[in-house]
Amino acid sequence: TDFFLTPPLKATLMFLEEAELKTLKGEIKTFKAKTLWEKSGAVVMAVRRPGSSLFQQEAAELSSLKPQLDKLGVPLYAVVKEDVGTEVQNFRPYFKGEIFLDEKRRFYGPRERKMGLLAFMRLGVWLSGVRAFRKGFIGNVLGEGFVLGGVFVIGRGKQGILLEHREKEFGDKVNISDVLQAVRQIPHPQSYSSKCN
Repeated sequence: TDFFLTPPLKATLMFLEEAELKTLKGEIKTFKAKTLWEKSGAVVMAVRRPGSSLFQQEAAELSSLKPQLDKLGVPLYAVVKEDVGTEVQNFRPYFKGEIFLDEKRRFYGPRERKMGLLAFMRLGVWLSGVRAFRKGFIGNVLGEGFVLGGVFVIGRGKQGILLEHREKEFGDKVNISDVLQAVRQIPHPQSYSSKCN
C-alpha cells in the first residue's frame, strides 16, 4: 500500500453511466457514456496521458485482445481527459478502439488520484519506463500526466462493473487475462435474449 497516494473510491455504474463524452473524430457529438455498454458491455481504458510510452504500451497490449473481444461482441474504447496537440492522433496506432474525450474526468474518479513528482523516485516507475522503451514505445511529456488512469470492464445494461483496475503508479498495467475473464461474464446477445423470453 502507498502512504502517499490517495486510496481510490470504487466507481459505481450510476457514476460512470452519467459521464458526458465527446467524439474526437468527424462531427463532434456529446453523449452519455452508458450508450457504450448498454447493449453489449465494453472494455474502457481511462488514459492518463496518450503521449506516455507507458500508456502506449498498455494500449497495444489491450488492443491485442481486440480479435477475442470482437468474437465475444464486446467493444474496446478509451477515454482521455484532454485533447492536446496531436497526442490523441499519435496514440491511435497503439489503440484499436474508439477514443472519446471525458472533460469532466468521471472515469478518473469518483475521487481523482494524483501521483506527483515523487513518482519518479519509485523503482517500479523506472522499470516500467525501461520495459516500454525496450519494446520501442517512445512517448512525450505533453499535457496533464499526474491524474492516474485505469481500465474498466462494464457489463451490458445494469450488469455492473465487472473489473475495475486503477493505476497505483505510472506504468501499473491491467492484467489482460483478468480483462478476458471479466469479459467472459458478459452474456452474449443471443444468450441474453433467450433469458428474456
